[in-house]
Amino acid sequence: MKILNRYIISLSAMLWLGSCDKGFDEMNINPVALTNVEPSFQLNTAIVGSSLTYGNLSYETTIVKQMITPFSGVGSAANYNQDNRNVASGNWTRYYRSVIRELIDVINKTKDDPKNVNLYHTARIWKAYAFMLLTDTYGDIPYVQAGRGFIDDASKPVYDSQESIYTDILKELESAIAGLDATKTRVTREVLFAGDIPKWKRVGNALLLRAAMRLSKVKPTIASSYVTKAVTGGLMTSNDDNVIIRHNANFPNDVGNQLNGGQSAFFYLAKDFVDHLKSTSDPRLTAISVRYIGALSGANQVEARANRTPAVQVGMPLGYDNTTISSQVTASGLASLWDYSQLDRTRMASPQAPTFLITYAQTQLLLSEAIVRGWATGDAAVAYANGVRAHMQQLAGYGTTTTIPTIAIDAYLAANPFNPSKALEMINTQYWVVCFLNGPEAFANFRRSGFPVLTPNLFPGRDLKTEQFIRRLTYPDSELNVNSEQVQLAIKRQGADVMDTRVWWDVK
Repeated sequence: MKILNRYIISLSAMLWLGSCDKGFDEMNINPVALTNVEPSFQLNTAIVGSSLTYGNLSYETTIVKQMITPFSGVGSAANYNQDNRNVASGNWTRYYRSVIRELIDVINKTKDDPKNVNLYHTARIWKAYAFMLLTDTYGDIPYVQAGRGFIDDASKPVYDSQESIYTDILKELESAIAGLDATKTRVTREVLFAGDIPKWKRVGNALLLRAAMRLSKVKPTIASSYVTKAVTGGLMTSNDDNVIIRHNANFPNDVGNQLNGGQSAFFYLAKDFVDHLKSTSDPRLTAISVRYIGALSGANQVEARANRTPAVQVGMPLGYDNTTISSQVTASGLASLWDYSQLDRTRMASPQAPTFLITYAQTQLLLSEAIVRGWATGDAAVAYANGVRAHMQQLAGYGTTTTIPTIAIDAYLAANPFNPSKALEMINTQYWVVCFLNGPEAFANFRRSGFPVLTPNLFPGRDLKTEQFIRRLTYPDSELNVNSEQVQLAIKRQGADVMDTRVWWDVK
């Protein structure tokens, strides 16, 4: 009888549990949770996520001697020519975890969807931009299998050679530009141009020109061929075509946010950059700089001391820390290191200042070089002047106080005319100025062209052994730990995972 009772109880419990299971799955699903993200929103996330971060001040902008901090600590990087992998991983982490992942998902969702043909090709163009920045920074990187962890379970992606990456980027850009179709559905929710097809074609061709020029030393024949395709396809025509990330209180400019926060007194304009602008009476210095006259500390850097007159600006030299720089402070007749010129954080370094990624000014200067090399037709001097003028006009995008009057632009160009005998140096030195605050692009073109001519940062105890300048950033520790086998294969092919190793297109 006891056995029978236990059997009845057990059977009753099973029947009760079975009845409870009915509708159990549906009951545990959040009815308002997203199950599928609109691809155009993902594209916007990738574009906006490409905005440059505070980290590019620590390496790229300092490597090319535009800005500098003399202070050490957790942020030590190019100021001391030190390999700080925590800082160097910034681009890698931001792009692979967000930008690349979103783009690959958009492309995967839309590749076979006729209704989304323009979204598909726009994402391919931006994917080319993102991978150019990554491979230019680190060299050989995951490319073909990148961002496919959820799609193909590629959790330990293969590293592709930079040569193969650039070969594919050029083809991808050409194909994507051709695939954009003004007769098909526009991506009106797209954050840059609301799906304007002609503008996106011009952006694609500007990128194609940029990618082609990267190969100017290693594959000049291929470079020339793709330059022709980019120019024939139609380049940017004015600053209206600029790729600009707009910032606001909800999505602040990361550089401006940091320079108006805890880092406000730590970063200064580099001597090489300030001296160049002063020596050519460049009106851009007025828009860029501020000096807090007589400041003895960060607390003294207040508006009452602010002076934006070009003549009083003094750039900070590299090769010193906050103690050893005292000799230079005395030699310059300054009150302290806090008395050096800074990027004006109330204007170009405002938390709501825009970020310029691909511009008409850059494109015109690259076109000028292509003409000089005989890879495009036209007047190199005109393209050069167009590039300089466009950048000076572009500064108005930061506000009325950074606007450069037309009369000042004309005077500068008249006083600094294009010299064909120094064409490559002049063009690429201007590219250096035009790329101010776009550290990754300034760093890439400096390595490619060899201009401007800069003296090395010879800080004692630097990690560089064979090179005078940093040539690439090193792989993150996370990759060395999690994807070690693929990293080691890349190192075997490319060279040691150090800052001295040159990427494929960076040849002497």
